[in-house]
Amino acid sequence: MSKHKEGHSKSYKKLKDKKTLKEILDVAISFEKTARDFYAGLIPKVSKSIRYLVEDLAEEEQQHYDLFTALRDSPQVQKQLDERIKIPTEDHKFSDYVQLIDLGDNPDDQAILQYALAREDAAMKQYRQLADNSPEGELQDTFVFLAYEEAEHKLELEKKYYELVHSGGPQ
Repeated sequence: MSKHKEGHSKSYKKLKDKKTLKEILDVAISFEKTARDFYAGLIPKVSKSIRYLVEDLAEEEQQHYDLFTALRDSPQVQKQLDERIKIPTEDHKFSDYVQLIDLGDNPDDQAILQYALAREDAAMKQYRQLADNSPEGELQDTFVFLAYEEAEHKLELEKKYYELVHSGGPQ
């Protein structure tokens, strides 16, 4: 009987460490929608020195949302929605960013950039690990592409953050 329990607990752990592709895509779609709404909501509140960056990020997050939605609806991926994929180690951090913090009506550029950097970093790590854990094909290619995109966003944010911090504040 203990042998059955041991095998059962190993099987449970394997299942617990995985999510269906549908669950993963649903969270990713929510994440990208929240990111788009976050950046779009900040546009009228941010200083002119980072407004262009926030506008670009809102547009790119909309493109990511559209990409994930199209991916979920593609006939090839529809066949795979019940497949289980290993959950990335950063999954909890990524999921946490589906909820937004309130930065107030007049947010500080530095606080915005710090929060945005953390979001982009979580997304980059999540998509990179999902690419590693996904079967080859359209799905894996999408996660590789998005990991690269989020890394690019992070790099842009880091540059702007460095400029802001080392210039003594917003211009």
